[in-house]
Amino acid sequence: MTFETVSTARAFGGTQGVYRHDSTATGTPMTFSVYVPPHDEGQRLPVVWYLSGLTCTHANVTDKGEYRRACADLGLIFVAPDTSPRGEGVADDPAYDMGQGAGFYVDATQEPWAPHFRMWSYVTEELPALIAAHLPADMDRQSIMGHSMGGHGALTIGLTLPERFRAVSAFAPIVAPSQVPWGEKALGGYLGDDRASWRRHDAVALIEDGARVPALLVDQGDADQFLEEQLKPQLLATACEAAGIDLTLRMQPGYDHSYYFISTFMADHLAWHAERLR
Repeated sequence: MTFETVSTARAFGGTQGVYRHDSTATGTPMTFSVYVPPHDEGQRLPVVWYLSGLTCTHANVTDKGEYRRACADLGLIFVAPDTSPRGEGVADDPAYDMGQGAGFYVDATQEPWAPHFRMWSYVTEELPALIAAHLPADMDRQSIMGHSMGGHGALTIGLTLPERFRAVSAFAPIVAPSQVPWGEKALGGYLGDDRASWRRHDAVALIEDGARVPALLVDQGDADQFLEEQLKPQLLATACEAAGIDLTLRMQPGYDHSYYFISTFMADHLAWHAERLR
């Protein structure tokens, strides 16, 4: 597997790159960004995956996430995939919360989504293999984080693959998509009407069904416009308490759903990940 370099730039002694490749998982070109911090020749570095939210591409966190200084200081590779397949011939929806930009990190089984919307396989299988082959990544030291829809993805992937990801955190995640409008629409559309099949893509349901990780870190703004209807962090808190999972849920006064919020607490999350990746 190979990829094309779209751009590179020097930052905090490391390299911020944007890359494109032809994905076999999605059957489309896919773009992603990677920050590689300064390091010694031959050194292998831990990898933090960041999954973005609805309407986003790799570029949102790359441009606004303010992670590079912390990654340079902590010695972390930071990988930011796109949120869905894109392009001519790829199914879409007029609404922002379905279709291109709204892949929900699942492998769709329903038409018209099934041919291309295979973001679970892309993020958990294909892109990691590409990173392992071409970058100075220590794939025995990986962690995952995300925002909103990407927080949903990070939680579900981390809970499903706890042997791979040493740390899992999220900013304003959709914790129980089976119980909120965004998730009911997306999971129903991509996976069909059998709600039992949704449970492996619902963090609260996964925990109820026995999935475990040692700890989770979640930051949530209390001025987030989506808090009450779509995010419902209290459902995650209840599930973690019942399961004995050490959840640190920080309600941040006055913060909304934007990258002003994410960038404020990004360094905290990266330090938390680095401690577990040592």
